[in-house]
Amino acid sequence: MEAAETGTGHARIETVLGPIAPAALGATLMHEHLLCDLTPPARRGQGLPEPEITLETIFDMGYRPGRYHGNHRLQDVALATREAAAFKADGGGAIVELTTGGIVPDPEGLAAIARGAGIHVVLGAGFYTENFLDAETLALSTEALTEITLGQLTEGAWGTKVRCGLIGEIGCSWPLTPFERRSLQSGARAQIATGAAITIHPGRDRAAPDEILDVLEAEGADLSRVVIGHMDRTLLDDADVVALARRGSIVEYDFFGIEHSNYWLGVVDIPNDWMRIRALRKLFDAGLGDRVVISHDICTRTRLQSLGGHGYGHILRNVVPLMRDRGFSQSEIDLLLLETPRRILTIGG
Repeated sequence: MEAAETGTGHARIETVLGPIAPAALGATLMHEHLLCDLTPPARRGQGLPEPEITLETIFDMGYRPGRYHGNHRLQDVALATREAAAFKADGGGAIVELTTGGIVPDPEGLAAIARGAGIHVVLGAGFYTENFLDAETLALSTEALTEITLGQLTEGAWGTKVRCGLIGEIGCSWPLTPFERRSLQSGARAQIATGAAITIHPGRDRAAPDEILDVLEAEGADLSRVVIGHMDRTLLDDADVVALARRGSIVEYDFFGIEHSNYWLGVVDIPNDWMRIRALRKLFDAGLGDRVVISHDICTRTRLQSLGGHGYGHILRNVVPLMRDRGFSQSEIDLLLLETPRRILTIGG
């Protein structure tokens, strides 16, 4: 899929194949990984065995993904292209790919996937959490980080000519480290300079989202163009999510398809898909339906459809019918999957 002709001064969405008209976007997943490596840096390159995914192992590997070396490494372009093509066959139009610095972004690989699968892919700029970054990166000033992020948005990312279309996922821990605070500040400055949206990986604490918004707001960021991800494991009280959306940011439920209780990074009461749908209903009923987006955050092999998982088409194939069963109208579903992503990702105009 090649990008449509659109001038950089006009309203556009920047994809890995170039700018497109916003109307061309289609149903959009706002938080995914097609190519990434979330293996802890200390375990990379150690020659550790990678267990095969079989009928006998897939449940345990999916239930305890952190125990199985290689499960968090998605670097097979052909496999990712097949998965993205399956998403398109389910009615998908675009995937927002948020593999940022530290977890091995591959812009040219993403361009090959977009072209081969016939979908739009929008790449995020910036850096992941501190524990995935090297000492040289951690020493960068806010000004240097801003310059890097601006270059990724306007010139090309990670030594390529492939441009990013939004900022993030900016990785944040709890509590914020000094580097992560500078990373947020640089994201705000890059947003002001370009108009691009920001998307955030918050720390795992109830206070984390508001602290992050405080940092961004102090730098002059437009909070209506800030997405706070991972509501599924961060704010477990629906009232807290509603309050965060009322502050002006976009909230994101991005663990759709994770239907088990074990969270590999800590003790969290992870909701299932029906519980996520119920949370969405509360946001819509509060008049905040235009401040929420959804996705799967696929970052393990065991969640790929080719390897026995639900794949990138799960929301379109399975969740949308559940939403209809529970009273969501087509206009509400379109707002969630088409209109709000289009608004967030549009730059200029």
